[in-house]
Amino acid sequence: MQTISESPAVTETAKTGYNRFLLLVAGLGGLLYGVDVGIIAGALPYLEATSGLNAGQLSFIVAAVLLGGAISTLFAGMLADWIGRKPMMALSGILFVASIPMISLSHGYGPLVLGRLLQGVSGGLIGVVIPLYLAECLSAANRGKGTGIFQWLLTLGIVAAAFIGLYYSNRVEEVGKLGDAAKLFACKDSAWRSIFWVSLPPGILFVIGSFMVSESPRWLFRRGRKEAARTALLRSRTTEQAEVELREMEQIAVTEKTKISATGEKIRESLLSRRYVIPFVLACIILACNQATGVNSIIMYNATMLIQAGLGDQQAHLGNLIFTVVNFLMTIVGVMLVDRKGRKFLLSIGSAGIIISLICVGILFHKTEKLRVDCKDAVQAMVATNQTLTLAFNDETTVNSLTGKARSGEPTTLSIIYSYGDFHAATPATRSDNKTTKPIVIARENCIPHNKVEAFFSNPFASLDAARTAPLKIENALITPVPSIQNGWLTAILLFIAIAFFAVGPGVCVWLALSELMPTRIRSNGMSIALLINQAVSATIAATFLPTVGKHGYATMFFAFAGCTVVYFITAAFFLPETKGKTLEEIEEHFEGGKKA
Repeated sequence: MQTISESPAVTETAKTGYNRFLLLVAGLGGLLYGVDVGIIAGALPYLEATSGLNAGQLSFIVAAVLLGGAISTLFAGMLADWIGRKPMMALSGILFVASIPMISLSHGYGPLVLGRLLQGVSGGLIGVVIPLYLAECLSAANRGKGTGIFQWLLTLGIVAAAFIGLYYSNRVEEVGKLGDAAKLFACKDSAWRSIFWVSLPPGILFVIGSFMVSESPRWLFRRGRKEAARTALLRSRTTEQAEVELREMEQIAVTEKTKISATGEKIRESLLSRRYVIPFVLACIILACNQATGVNSIIMYNATMLIQAGLGDQQAHLGNLIFTVVNFLMTIVGVMLVDRKGRKFLLSIGSAGIIISLICVGILFHKTEKLRVDCKDAVQAMVATNQTLTLAFNDETTVNSLTGKARSGEPTTLSIIYSYGDFHAATPATRSDNKTTKPIVIARENCIPHNKVEAFFSNPFASLDAARTAPLKIENALITPVPSIQNGWLTAILLFIAIAFFAVGPGVCVWLALSELMPTRIRSNGMSIALLINQAVSATIAATFLPTVGKHGYATMFFAFAGCTVVYFITAAFFLPETKGKTLEEIEEHFEGGKKA
């Protein structure tokens, strides 16, 4: 409570300072989440060159973050209800900090996997608890901006990870010019370890900050600690605002007690209870559709897509850099607009823009891909007796021999989809006019999982033992003409537009939809399930993307992404209530009583 000796101006300054500090701490959580996602990309080439691990082991090290995230997401809500939001934030940061030395000092497969699993567990906890904490701690006027800052710093984490990787790649290149193999090996070994060490300071700052913020007032209130809830509210609100929100919490509690006394039965806390099912389903649809836009695949394979669209290697990487910058800058625009224009407006406009952009990109790819030729029989005949394949695709003679006809000399790309037993893989698109490109190498270790655990997550219905002896089967070997550079830049511009609409709408608003829609009683568990669905959709797309693109082309994938985004648009425009400026209790009242939010 404000004392007589306190000046209103001093009190207001203190509350403003605390709100900024709270956003900084939460933002650091977003930064760690982004680093979790992006850090491995820069480290992987040097880890591959120095660790002695095979392709299956490296793949599992990359995927371990997804596995750890899926496991922790499932239990994050339950843990946040049990021990509180603040301890969960600190725990997630501690796990991240512990993972860094475990990875950076490792000299074997086991510590690397364990460290990456810890990073994934940390990321899964952060993805649930930070939006949950922000929704319950920030005022209605600042909730959108606060959660938007989490997303903004998440994108900054991805950009930072890319720049860290770029810095060390330049160092490796300089050492490589010396021509000393031993020094180059040592530099590469130091590079991947240093890339992980650099991400340690933000983790430490996040842990320290987590101990300095207040617990969620709504979690405290539901634990019967009304005065502690009032104290937590007063750190960021005026006395009048705190009392208003406390009265709303009490009204919700009184309503529950009234219904209990009237029916003589305890209100079920199940997510499937009628009064909870609409906001829960809305949140799940939005979280699933957010991944079904294909955003993760577009981010991961952006440079490859641009090469296939007609750009050269250097131009494609320039386009990829512009792509990440557009994503970062437009997220700032989304943060500025979310509390002014509202969640419903930004989600509707954003999803509509994504649909149009993806359809246009799909049309551009379709014009080229309808001309491609499948030469799987010719490639199958080249498979060696040890069931491997090495194919140099960098001269016109090879192209002509595969297609069985002379071509006019225009550049082409080759993508091969292959399998060993029930495990499938695809090679990256290789251009025929790139004389420095290494030969395409297909081997069993690049396709089948390293162990049964990895095999289960790759394909739970496949037999790993059978795949270890199965012959190499070429499913498709697709030669596609390379379009013009103009076509490549037009595709790049459309992808820039798509990511701009995503960043300003779904990118910012998805975390708000996750945390705002569901009532306080089920928010933590509901968020865990919704985010798990989000990750399941993401994992499914990641597992099927390359084989689908290889067999059916990028056009098919972009049209599919656009179709899923139509569902997103309909949900946002016609079924999602506007939650801008509403307290969490007012949003809950809307879904309970059918009142307009």
